[in-house]
Amino acid sequence: MIKRVANYLGNPDNVKTLKRFLYVTLFVVFVADFLAHREHTAFIWDKIPGWSAAYGFVSCVLLIIVSKFLGHKWLYKEEDYYD
Repeated sequence: MIKRVANYLGNPDNVKTLKRFLYVTLFVVFVADFLAHREHTAFIWDKIPGWSAAYGFVSCVLLIIVSKFLGHKWLYKEEDYYD
């Protein structure tokens, strides 16, 4: 079972289908946030519809960018570094 899933996800022919699925999933999560009750919120930004989805997406993108920056500028060593 896991082998079939890995082969499906790793197949370059399925990229278009996977992107559509992920975009639909993002849209559903965003729309679902409009349906949530916001009567007892702890913070003022919790009352904004779509805030959780937008904050999560931006946080994920920033985490990836910062990680790549640290990896390339600070952690990366040349191929002959230990020679």
